[in-house]
Amino acid sequence: MEFAQKLSDTPKSDAERAAILANPGFGDHFTDHTAVVDWNWSEDGGRWSNARIEPYGPISLDPAASVLHYGQEIFEGLKAYRHADGTVWTFRAEANAERFNKSAARLALPELPTEVFIDSLRQLVQTDRAWVPSGDGEALYLRPFMIATEAFLGVRPSREVSYRVIASPAGNYFGGELKPVSIWLSTRYARAGRGGTGEAKCGGNYAASLAAQMEAEANGCKQVLFLDPFNDNAVEELGGMNVFFVFDDGRIVTPELNGNILRGVTRSSVIQLAKDRGLTVEERRITLDEWRRTAENGRLREVFACGTAAVITPIGELKTTEESITTPSLQADSVTMSIREELLGIQTGTAEDTHGWLTRLA
Repeated sequence: MEFAQKLSDTPKSDAERAAILANPGFGDHFTDHTAVVDWNWSEDGGRWSNARIEPYGPISLDPAASVLHYGQEIFEGLKAYRHADGTVWTFRAEANAERFNKSAARLALPELPTEVFIDSLRQLVQTDRAWVPSGDGEALYLRPFMIATEAFLGVRPSREVSYRVIASPAGNYFGGELKPVSIWLSTRYARAGRGGTGEAKCGGNYAASLAAQMEAEANGCKQVLFLDPFNDNAVEELGGMNVFFVFDDGRIVTPELNGNILRGVTRSSVIQLAKDRGLTVEERRITLDEWRRTAENGRLREVFACGTAAVITPIGELKTTEESITTPSLQADSVTMSIREELLGIQTGTAEDTHGWLTRLA
């Protein structure tokens, strides 16, 4: 599919862009352009058309657009990294494309061909290449998303859809120096339910987590953890990240995918890198009681969260209204930091990509 180009008449100046890249934050600033592809329903299944790069700006929507009333939308998140030779690469884009289509199927949206997904990233990054940061731990965060745009108030899948990609220079997700974070345990709210949209990457899941996230922040925590109260308080995931446990015998445990938990691309990468080292990885149910018990008896050595935005972040404490469960201080040779270093090395081109995970964009 050929992408037409309509470049911005008012791009940010070199000075404006340099000021933003000097302190990018996360999700605060956006590049000059966006990638767009339209979809329209037809008797033979519908078709994608009108692929284009256009200036970044507001989206014009009819007040009756389906996305505004029924939340029919999905999104993805991945990063573009500038390597030492100036080339720009992204990490496991095919896996993001696959998950994007799984989310689309769950939300009754059309699937997007993988080659169009990846080419949309490539076209946008090539157009806005100057926006890719080069600082330590920095990247250009890419946000593909799909929204239902048909003006229709009946409850059925939209027959008009817009796929778009925006990009934002990104620094450390939690800001400042990497250090263990405190996590709040939500006992009042659930992120997802059985048979729901838990493993789809859709806005409704994140909207459902915001009340709990506000509660977490009010208690001095960076993120919130959700449990399955109908399954012995089994640990599920954070508001936007998967969670891992490292035990004293070298085992790594992460909650099994049960339909409620997002199929994290970083999660599956961590599992593969751990197995490459000969470590035992268990994808199984782990309960709050097991977390508490193994922390108390010293068998639990490390806990960390992972996701595209934050990559890998150590968890130092789980807080509730009644207790605090802490994990030991991280050592320099910890599994958490070692895998994080290897993962970042692959993404930024300083470590060998033995699994063929990288795709060049520019």
